[in-house]
Amino acid sequence: MGDDTLSNTAKHLPADERRTVTVEAVVELAGSQNPSEITTSDIARHMNLTQGALFRHFPTKDAIWQAVMVWVTDRLLARIDRAAEGIASPLAAMQAMFMSHVEFVVEHPGVPRMMFGELQRADFTPAKRMAQTLIKRYSERLVSRIEQGKLAGEIAHEIDTQAAATLFIGSIQGLVMQSMLSGDIKRMHADAPGVFAIYQRGVRGLK
Repeated sequence: MGDDTLSNTAKHLPADERRTVTVEAVVELAGSQNPSEITTSDIARHMNLTQGALFRHFPTKDAIWQAVMVWVTDRLLARIDRAAEGIASPLAAMQAMFMSHVEFVVEHPGVPRMMFGELQRADFTPAKRMAQTLIKRYSERLVSRIEQGKLAGEIAHEIDTQAAATLFIGSIQGLVMQSMLSGDIKRMHADAPGVFAIYQRGVRGLK
């Protein structure tokens, strides 16, 4: 979305939608620069707005960051829920969740940069709390699928459920880090199927 489009959109939307457009602008900026260095001046300039106009919707920079984490949480969880919907096989549902998460990151490369940044902060900000909530809610979904997989005979009963959920999320985080190091976020598309195949063989156990 270009600056002129952002500016025109932001000026002609209701307050709630203006806040959403601002959050999307921050996510876009985070895809090309260090999130910790993004200032309210950068955001306002990117949207062709004044800082005063920006602060009418967000009283502080922390409020913007919290809104970003809420946006990420709502959209990512909705994405993986849609991906798994209607799939009877627990492992197939988890594969759909895995690939949809990868696609989300490719579409929004600024998201993992902001997530990593928030989780590394020493202070316990509302945005960091929201990032932790995202991981907790994501893990709960995985735990449910893994337990279903055990009942269906797709996942070995001796597998540690919480560890398997942690490894699932960690595998995606590893893909993100590798793609960021290579400077090519889209390599996740090519690498993800092989990574999930190894994960799947691990949780199936010895047959």
